[in-house]
Amino acid sequence: MTTDVLLESQSNTNMMVGKTGVLIVNLGTPDSPNTPDVRKYLRQFLMDGRVIDFPYIARWPLVNLIIAPFRAPKSAKIYKEVWTPQGSPLKVYGQAVEKLLQDALGDEYVVKLGMRYQNPSVEVGMEAFKRMGLSKIVVVPFFPQYASASTGSVYEEVMRLFTKWQVMPELRFVNNFMSHPKFIAGFVQLGKKYMSQRPYDHYIFTYHGLPERQIRKGDCTKEVCKLGSCCDTLNNMNQQCYRAQCFETTRLLVKQLGIEEGKYTTCFQSRLGNDPWIKPYTDKTIVELTKKGVKSVLAFSPSFVSDCLETTIEIGDEYREIFEENGGEHWQLVESLNDSPIWIEALVDMVKK
Repeated sequence: MTTDVLLESQSNTNMMVGKTGVLIVNLGTPDSPNTPDVRKYLRQFLMDGRVIDFPYIARWPLVNLIIAPFRAPKSAKIYKEVWTPQGSPLKVYGQAVEKLLQDALGDEYVVKLGMRYQNPSVEVGMEAFKRMGLSKIVVVPFFPQYASASTGSVYEEVMRLFTKWQVMPELRFVNNFMSHPKFIAGFVQLGKKYMSQRPYDHYIFTYHGLPERQIRKGDCTKEVCKLGSCCDTLNNMNQQCYRAQCFETTRLLVKQLGIEEGKYTTCFQSRLGNDPWIKPYTDKTIVELTKKGVKSVLAFSPSFVSDCLETTIEIGDEYREIFEENGGEHWQLVESLNDSPIWIEALVDMVKK
């Protein structure tokens, strides 16, 4: 067979190869800020056995008879504060990224946004892919650090659907991207914008919290995790530990931002229930800083790529109030990557490489 014939044969084969599906997945949001929709969202979210890792027989009454009925009206009021004319910020940014990433990747890819809870659902996205004859699917959970309750839950839902397919294309998951250079650069760009405007006494890097028991469950050796200095470095034995990945994210950001040792703190927010969650707690850290005379804080939230209730309200408003009530003077939240160009570039890298 001549070289020309070989090249022509290869070209025809490439033309027949299907497209690559890209499923970008964020946590989710209610369909509206009204109490019934918020209650529906909370029930689906909290009934996930990776989120509240109790046996089903204990989880069902806790979620459906206690948490969802009583928490939904309060949460609905907060959702109304962040809701925009276009809808939930989490969904609005997700839809913007879906379009921008599609444009950046081109016609060889099909990008779909899926929410782990509520709409647009992961199932709808996967069903669309199933009918397209794709040659490959890449799943990108929008969680920089791996956790069973977030990334792991996305894996489980995708596989629940995928294993029912008769024909299975190649499937690849992005496990975490907390050290991706463009993810780090995105937050560095945002941080330097505020750092150029005024000096700050202290820098807080606050991450979504998890129950300590979930971190311990992730220690396959049952010997490494001490929920303390074991997170001072990221190594082979703790590379999948959410807490260790958070501390590593802070170290990477601090280095690029040029922040001095002693002027920053890594901490964790959004506790629920009475069980111990990973420490240090953000709200308690804020009070301790004000007692030391800290008057100005620049706060980063690098476990979120899209601004949402936990960033805008919890960090931006509630923590600012705690800071000012205890003598602080200037609290500034660094926004998330949202639909910024460098975030789209990072996603392109993750999909292609």
